[in-house]
Amino acid sequence: MVTVDLVAEFEAERGRLTALAHRMLGSRSEAEDAVQETWLRYSGALEDPRSRAEIRHLGGWLTTTCARICLDVLRSARVRRETYPGQWLPEPVVTPWSAGGPGPDGFAPDPADRAVRRDRLGTALLVVLERLTPEQRVAFVLHDVFAVPFARVAEVLASTPEAARQLASRARRAVTATDAPRHTAGPAEQREVLAAFAAATESGDLDALVRVLAPDVVLIGDSGGHFPAARRPVVGADPVARFLLGLFTRAGRYGQRLRAEPVLVDGVLGLHLETVAPNGRPMRMVTGFAVHDGRISGLFNQLNPDKLHRLPDLDPAATWPPRW
Repeated sequence: MVTVDLVAEFEAERGRLTALAHRMLGSRSEAEDAVQETWLRYSGALEDPRSRAEIRHLGGWLTTTCARICLDVLRSARVRRETYPGQWLPEPVVTPWSAGGPGPDGFAPDPADRAVRRDRLGTALLVVLERLTPEQRVAFVLHDVFAVPFARVAEVLASTPEAARQLASRARRAVTATDAPRHTAGPAEQREVLAAFAAATESGDLDALVRVLAPDVVLIGDSGGHFPAARRPVVGADPVARFLLGLFTRAGRYGQRLRAEPVLVDGVLGLHLETVAPNGRPMRMVTGFAVHDGRISGLFNQLNPDKLHRLPDLDPAATWPPRW
């Protein structure tokens, strides 16, 4: 019988499990589905005395079960990614930002309890994780992000600890490759760089915008086919700067004025923007950033309304440039 105490024990783990599943799957809705399936398997195991006896450490059992579910989803998701219209970006987790600095990333109630380090947050990591095989991604997220021992990772992958270690190592090389956008900035640096970015785009100063972008900066836009968007990443400070100035110029030309406010996007300072498309259709966008060595190394524009249905309404007082 599933008692109130057992439900409470699971709910205490839900935030961590959702954070883990989101980093594995890149989709908040799929992550929540995986956690719900984990609950169903947990409650089912409690009804069977032999299965219940196998749950010696609840957190570890739930982690293993959730990770196995995510692995199955990842293996089936690769076909969907290949047929996706245009560039693909993860569904962003958008949470409020305050001038006092970033707080929780939208999953765990207490940031002190999170295993995720600053360089393991942000859209940039989720984008790079798409390069990995399902097995590499699971091994990396479990071990490098959530500090799960390789012995338990091997249980998830039905392999040996040595094989799990090799998978994580290959994933680590991909994540730290020279062409992968890096995010290492703390809250104060993020705020300073994004304020300079907003000022440069508002003024239309190409040189100032180039200076705030890393030489190898990459810009990716996901509209899901709903709005015009680049079908390939834009790479390089000058091409990205010119592309952005074109976007912001057009946004200010049509319909209502551009409005924006700072938010946390996957735990990193970003922007929630609203304007009107050339055809008169309201358009919302969430931009995630990667910041490294005082410059923006990655911009990730999510315009697909199917991935923004959880987005809260923009503050009526929002302006462009945003208030910091």
